[in-house]
Amino acid sequence: MSDRTTVRRLVAGLQAKLGADVLRTASKGLLLLVLTRYLLTPEEFGLLFFGMSALAVAQLGANLGFAKSTARYVSDYSQTDESQIRHVVRAGLLYNLTTVAIVGAVLVGFDREIAVLLDEPALAPLLVLGPLFVLFTSLRTFTRTVFQGFNEVWWSALVSTVSSVTQFALVVGLVVLDYGVVGAFAGYIGAAALASIVGFAVLYRRFYSRLPEAESTEDGLKRRVLRYNFPLAATRGAGVLTGKVDQLLIGFFLTPAAVGFYTLGKQISEFVMMPAVSLGFVISPAYSSEQTGDRPERASRIYEKSFENIVLLYVPAACGLALVAEPTIRLIVGSDYLGAVPVVQILSVFIVVKAVDKITNDGLDYLGRARARAVIKSLGAVSNFALNVALIPVMGVAGAAVATVLTTSGVVAVNVYLVTQELDLSPWHLGATTVRVAAITAVMGGVVWVALPFVSGIPSLLAVVTAGAVVWAVLALLGGFVDLDDVETVLANVV
Repeated sequence: MSDRTTVRRLVAGLQAKLGADVLRTASKGLLLLVLTRYLLTPEEFGLLFFGMSALAVAQLGANLGFAKSTARYVSDYSQTDESQIRHVVRAGLLYNLTTVAIVGAVLVGFDREIAVLLDEPALAPLLVLGPLFVLFTSLRTFTRTVFQGFNEVWWSALVSTVSSVTQFALVVGLVVLDYGVVGAFAGYIGAAALASIVGFAVLYRRFYSRLPEAESTEDGLKRRVLRYNFPLAATRGAGVLTGKVDQLLIGFFLTPAAVGFYTLGKQISEFVMMPAVSLGFVISPAYSSEQTGDRPERASRIYEKSFENIVLLYVPAACGLALVAEPTIRLIVGSDYLGAVPVVQILSVFIVVKAVDKITNDGLDYLGRARARAVIKSLGAVSNFALNVALIPVMGVAGAAVATVLTTSGVVAVNVYLVTQELDLSPWHLGATTVRVAAITAVMGGVVWVALPFVSGIPSLLAVVTAGAVVWAVLALLGGFVDLDDVETVLANVV
């Protein structure tokens, strides 16, 4: 495959994934706004996400790493022997459904006990629906990830789009019908179910049914799918614990309202990271395919350019978000949620670190370094738990944000180091890029800081944000980060 073909395929995948993520983020943001400003109190909003965090931890035992293990071997056998891919998909799905059934049975039998253990009896109605939440979110993840393994990100984007659109309609509709927090939770389940149905229909009709099938499974194939799952499960488990244990501990030590403040801040940071999520999802399989095809230098260039773009976008964005956090939450969400301001400001650092992680993390799985990454991420999860236990009682929700920033930064630093061992990268080049972007950010941040006292409403807030964006764009152009010819090419393709 030529350089031009590789780039064309990646750009097409990025456009599809980015388009779906724009829709998903817009839908999620609108849902967040409607829930916080109009439909749910901070306590109810916090209770909803307290329950979802508890089930996300339970889902670790249901998902393990089967989806990504399946995708890895789908990607590999797409290059070597397509007749084994059906066996790979069947094995991965069977393993996944078995663990989902086990976890679902535990949730059905011990819902009240789990609510008491978390010191929040009001969680019990949500935990009753927990098995359905675990089942359909697991199946949705499986289809999206397997499409990634086929290097057909467009179909992953379709699954995300179906989930996003139906999620808003179902959640808002059920809350408006006076089903409250339980109705909102049921809306999330319904959206995941519809997305799963669409995903499996596409997977079967357009991929599985059209593939040739060997009469017998390659010796040891199912065992390899199962075995590679374990380091992936450890990595995924560490990631979920790092991302969800803070909400669980806030709910345990503080109140559901505090969970609501933290969740709002966390979701704002996730909205900002949307382009990095899209880019990382698209380019991760390319590392493996380029390496397998004896084109390691191409994989290295893909990572370096991705790193440059991520840093150029996210360091200034995080700085701007920290500066405008207070007026943004006050004017858009409402004064009842001002407790989320310190969370947003602290997590602005997390946004930069996590954005780099998005182009690094999954790539290590496809490069065969899942075990090493699992070890460091597990250590990070343990550290994160310990820091949360130590800091939340002292600092409140801000303590959880500090713990997240510290542990994530350490894990991502090691992940970047691992990538430099697999690809021919220059740490000095990556460092120089970061320093140049930091200089641009300092100037842009100064402009925004000077303009902040003039913010009195949403129009003036948008004006300040726009001024910062213009300064960033001009400095990025003058600094040689942006080529006008490339911009014209991209616009021509989009328009």
